[in-house]
Amino acid sequence: MLRMGAAAAGGAALGGSAEAASAQATPGGAKRVLRAPVLSPGDRVRVVSPGGTPDPTAMARGIEILRGWGLEVELGANVFARYGYLAGTDAQRLADLNAALNDPGVRAVFAARGGYGTQRIVDQIDVSGLRRDPRVVVGFSDITSIQGKLWREIGLVTFYGPMVNWNDARTGPDSAEALRRAVMTTDPVTITRDPAETAAPVLAPGRASGPLLGGCLTLISTSLGAEDAPRFDDAILFFEDVDEAPYSIDRMVTELRRVGVLSRVAGVAIGQITNSVGGPGEWDAAGVLKDRLYDLGVPVLGGLRLGHGNGQLTVPLGARATIDAEAGTLTVQPGVRPR
Repeated sequence: MLRMGAAAAGGAALGGSAEAASAQATPGGAKRVLRAPVLSPGDRVRVVSPGGTPDPTAMARGIEILRGWGLEVELGANVFARYGYLAGTDAQRLADLNAALNDPGVRAVFAARGGYGTQRIVDQIDVSGLRRDPRVVVGFSDITSIQGKLWREIGLVTFYGPMVNWNDARTGPDSAEALRRAVMTTDPVTITRDPAETAAPVLAPGRASGPLLGGCLTLISTSLGAEDAPRFDDAILFFEDVDEAPYSIDRMVTELRRVGVLSRVAGVAIGQITNSVGGPGEWDAAGVLKDRLYDLGVPVLGGLRLGHGNGQLTVPLGARATIDAEAGTLTVQPGVRPR
């Protein structure tokens, strides 16, 4: 029998103005679920660079998109700084991030780009302002570490989607609209399996529900045992990755098995496994995932356009989700609440 996520324990996120103050037991380790108010035209949003330095031209395009939605966009002081391969020193990047997360006038924090660097600063994130006044946080890839920390510390629902360092060739109009709908409407998010995706052949039948938690597989793996690692009990584990050979994916998924993460999840949702190339006669990424996941006894749904690949969509992390492997759908409750 396929295990199902605990329906009662994970209930819908609390709504209304009392949400930030109300406690609620939930799977996944958080003591409460916090959702920020939905973004509206005229809201101030801030772009920060917690990892690598973005490209000015790509940033200009991303800012143009956000302003096209009526948002007032401002930049952190060190967005374009350089310190080795980082967007400034740890102190500079942390100061920009904490300022954005705690400024009461900022209604959303968008990561400029990923790269590397968040794990150097994640343990010093100041969540005091967010606890009182949750706001939208958007990013993916290296930002996984920040998203895991905010979930574990205060149960904040964040958004796994494109960053402001925008590439129209990779993230076209559908990607922009998916991001807009996720943060500027209170509609549920439904992602449908794309047969063209690398992990689309990975399917184990069944239906399961729980909070959607995870992100980039490399960041999940390298956060295990640290304070930014969510507890995945009764959750839908989501992961994706880029430029990792099939054996490397095997190693990281095996690590999740060995430490007990995969024995406690309600289901697995797999996003874009991008540029995963193996040797002749070896397993491809889909073969690895079938071998490592099919014996878990939970539903597994691959082929979701979430991650580093073309046509990336946006999904709330921490919101209650349902995967239906036979229907090929991941449905997630809204990540924002009405004002």
